[in-house]
Amino acid sequence: MSSIHTIRTANLFFADAAAVVNGFARLASHLVTAPIERIAEACDVAGILVARRAAWRAGSGLYRAAGREGHRCRRGLFGCLHYLSELT
Repeated sequence: MSSIHTIRTANLFFADAAAVVNGFARLASHLVTAPIERIAEACDVAGILVARRAAWRAGSGLYRAAGREGHRCRRGLFGCLHYLSELT
């Protein structure tokens, strides 16, 4: 029994460590890209970024609904950089 608890404890530790690393990566990416976001907002005279965010929010509801049904969308370690696709 104790070896099962040891494995569970190790799995929990690594999952928590991965969550901490992901959180720090997300924080660092937001700190680095904040000036770029401000410049993009200032240059968005046609309102394209606002329209894309609204479309993304509408689509994110579908992802949340899929998550409740058992489907899971994992973004990984650098998933916090997904919004950089708007720059292309």
